Amino acid sequence: MAELVIRDLHVSVDGDEGPREILRGVDLTVRSGEVHAIMGPNGSGKSTLAYSVAGHPKYTVTSGTVTLDGEDVLAMSVDERAKAGLFLAMQYPVEVPGVTVSNFLRTAATAVRGEAPKLRAWMGEVKEAMGKLKVDQSFAQRNVNEGFSGGERKRHEILQMELLKPKIAVLDETDSGLDVDALKVVSEGVNRIHDEIGTGLLLITHTTRLLKLIPAEHVHVFVDGRIVASGGAELADKIDSEGYEAFVASEEAGAKA
Repeated sequence: MAELVIRDLHVSVDGDEGPREILRGVDLTVRSGEVHAIMGPNGSGKSTLAYSVAGHPKYTVTSGTVTLDGEDVLAMSVDERAKAGLFLAMQYPVEVPGVTVSNFLRTAATAVRGEAPKLRAWMGEVKEAMGKLKVDQSFAQRNVNEGFSGGERKRHEILQMELLKPKIAVLDETDSGLDVDALKVVSEGVNRIHDEIGTGLLLITHTTRLLKLIPAEHVHVFVDGRIVASGGAELADKIDSEGYEAFVASEEAGAKA
């Protein structure tokens, strides 16, 4: 069983007036087969957590630890984190001009698996995965994310996830920019991967829209760079009906005390 453990994580970014702390002591454990949701208002640091775990150079970890199956994630390069079984689906996937989806996926699979998949078997694997996500086969010959719609970008992220089979996947605002039909297809893909592979999921979102399709047993409320409340699905229901105001007010009161 895979286990991602985050302990007392503090992260800063450089600003015009010097380093600014965004994460202020995050504690979280995500295991294989579990679905966790990080919810919170915009600007609370949710995406910073995702990118810090993935190794984005913009973010500086000033203290704390992140381990995957006991191994120090923070000591790993970005590609080493992927090889270890971590996966990040970005809110705004970037374009990679001149690189086809087919070549990108095979290169990623080669890096993660340690050897290049045999071409005929690989083509069958990609075709099957595309079929599950209702992606046209011509998609494979397009350049990565170049001219893609929001739905196509997100389907490509889940296509990667399906083929790389990560231990732990962090999905940052996966519902952003998706219409109802695209969200349904993407959510079905995530649920299928979770059920078949046992991938542990960390869903980052500020609404309950995604959680209606990908149920989370563990819900955490993020305010001002740290988790201020945790619970089950009932916590998401409370947020849906009452919003984040009470959590923000409680955090501000605690800071003044």
